[in-house]
Amino acid sequence: MISGRQFFTEKLLEWNRDTNTRNMPWKGEKNPYRIWLSEIILQQTRVEQGWPYYERFIQHYPTVDKLAAAPEEEVFRLWQGLGYYARCKNMLAAAREITNTYQGKFPNQYEQIKALKGIGPYTAAAIASFAFNLPHAVLDGNVFRVLSRFFGIETPIDSTAGKKQFDTLAQELLPAGQSAEYNQSIMDFGAVVCKPQQPLCGECILRKKCVALHEQLVPLLPIKTKKLKIKKRYFNYLLVHHKEDIYIRKRTDSDIWQNLHEFILIETAGPSDITALQSSEDFNRLLGKTAFEIDRVSKPFKQQLTHQTIHSQFISITVKKAPAIPGYTLVPRNSLNNYAFPKTITTFLESNHLQLF
Repeated sequence: MISGRQFFTEKLLEWNRDTNTRNMPWKGEKNPYRIWLSEIILQQTRVEQGWPYYERFIQHYPTVDKLAAAPEEEVFRLWQGLGYYARCKNMLAAAREITNTYQGKFPNQYEQIKALKGIGPYTAAAIASFAFNLPHAVLDGNVFRVLSRFFGIETPIDSTAGKKQFDTLAQELLPAGQSAEYNQSIMDFGAVVCKPQQPLCGECILRKKCVALHEQLVPLLPIKTKKLKIKKRYFNYLLVHHKEDIYIRKRTDSDIWQNLHEFILIETAGPSDITALQSSEDFNRLLGKTAFEIDRVSKPFKQQLTHQTIHSQFISITVKKAPAIPGYTLVPRNSLNNYAFPKTITTFLESNHLQLF
């Protein structure tokens, strides 16, 4: 009698050959640079959102050498809107390491790949298997979900024991010589059949032996122990402009949006109206001795990050004499397109057609 594990692997490969129509530009790709680029872009990003970014990066930087030689500001502008900008910074560092250490040739061993900046076990396994067909199983959210449901595993996937259990199982299921096809099969299957919500159990090729289906555990698996806590933050941006110039700075702290630009920022503990803001210590430190006129206050803007919700408002302020504001630089307003900004600021700028009200 065929074992559950053999059934699982054979059926997944059968589904991939006969039924899987999921289309992505990097699917079937053997170029390790392109595979790596797609995997970095898709970290914390939906395929639909990442797809056009992947195509733009390939067009601008067709080889790892081209990416390594690109100016940082240019790359960040191309990345603008994807979020998690540490990915972009790490990607540049890895490209330069590949160019300098490996003479522009992508390393072809799992440990060498994993040692590159910004690459963890999952991404390294994906590159190693897809580009070089090395026997390394991928473990992403889709894979965790498929494995936990089919085998009825109730060990939390975010626990040390769970990570070890799933890693061992995934590796044992990997068919010899077919790691690339198998990894693609299980990831696609989790994305289009064994979905987080409303999985297609009625037409699932694995339903005959799926533990979660037969024990009515599908909505409960996989299990996580940690509940994500969302922090609320309130950003008040002062768009201080003098004639045709406006103040901006690059965020350099180890916080969100590192290496992106922003207007003068006052962060408050909660929502703040303009009267309360003008009375604050930060406002007076920045503009207290400067003659200014408040032109307009924007509607609220909101950006949802994984661990934070950013509530922003934009206050347009005109000054007759340009003060020296530590950390900020005056730039021409018509040059703002040359700088990379966080999504919440680009949304504001686009809604105002770069007219700043």
